[in-house]
Amino acid sequence: MPAGLGAAWALLAAAFLTALLLHRAQARRPGGGGGGATASGLFQDLIRYGKTKSSGGQRPAWLRRCQVPKRWFTHFYIVSVLWNGFLLIELFQAKFLGAALPPWMQHLHSAFGRDLQSQNTDSEHFSALLVLLLLWLHSFRRLAECLCTSVFSNGVIHVVQYCFGLGYYIVLGTTVLWQVPINVRHGKSSVQICWYHVIGIVVYIWASLHQHRCLVILANLRKSKSGKVISLSHSIPFGDWFERVSCPHYFAELLIYVSMAITLGLDNVTWWLVVTYVLFNQALAAVLCHEFYQKKFTSYPKHRKAFIPFVF
Repeated sequence: MPAGLGAAWALLAAAFLTALLLHRAQARRPGGGGGGATASGLFQDLIRYGKTKSSGGQRPAWLRRCQVPKRWFTHFYIVSVLWNGFLLIELFQAKFLGAALPPWMQHLHSAFGRDLQSQNTDSEHFSALLVLLLLWLHSFRRLAECLCTSVFSNGVIHVVQYCFGLGYYIVLGTTVLWQVPINVRHGKSSVQICWYHVIGIVVYIWASLHQHRCLVILANLRKSKSGKVISLSHSIPFGDWFERVSCPHYFAELLIYVSMAITLGLDNVTWWLVVTYVLFNQALAAVLCHEFYQKKFTSYPKHRKAFIPFVF
């Protein structure tokens, strides 16, 4: 695997795991904190966004100056659709039209330790092409949902989170591209559909459908039957996977990344590190949302887990 790239994803995963453990440790302390109130406040501000910021206590003025509207999440998916669409076209042309990947891509492969030789180039190339397609479709759907389905309140995100999100999908798509050996065969290439491609796509569709249903449920909490927005307040969601967990859309996001790992053949270590990062990232967000619901609603269902049904 590309050593530098794998190490970067491993560090990200470790950082979010550490943040999750630190948050849980702070939550168990009397008063929810400890020494170093400024550091604790900055830490909480960096891990929270949207409705969970309001449950984190009064924020000092200097932190409030470092925020942007949560609805700017839409920008992440615009960047992803454009960038990963570009990568998808480049990889498609290399696979089926005999075009060479641009020199700058080859230089980046070398810089991040990608082995340019491969015994199974066609299979790796087609798997990566499929995953880039799935990633692009996922980003396009999420963009459409942000524009046409979701109802954003006046929630905010930290400017660091915003900048991280803008770069995230660029690095993500590039990670897929770096799984492809540069020495692709020019001319017509064979396409061999394997069992893991089929299973990966089935899991992807299943998880995507549930994620969309859950996002529609959340949006409908703020709409009338006619579809008009009537409230920006938060309510307890019911239906679909909400019957088991507080944040089923986060669980579905994890499953979507798992489906891509399956599509890559189950043995791509770099992508499993990406999945590990998504696991801890979404787990942290789910825990914060779960705590928000439990604090705000005394009648909140006690059997619901935060993130993974029956587990966590």
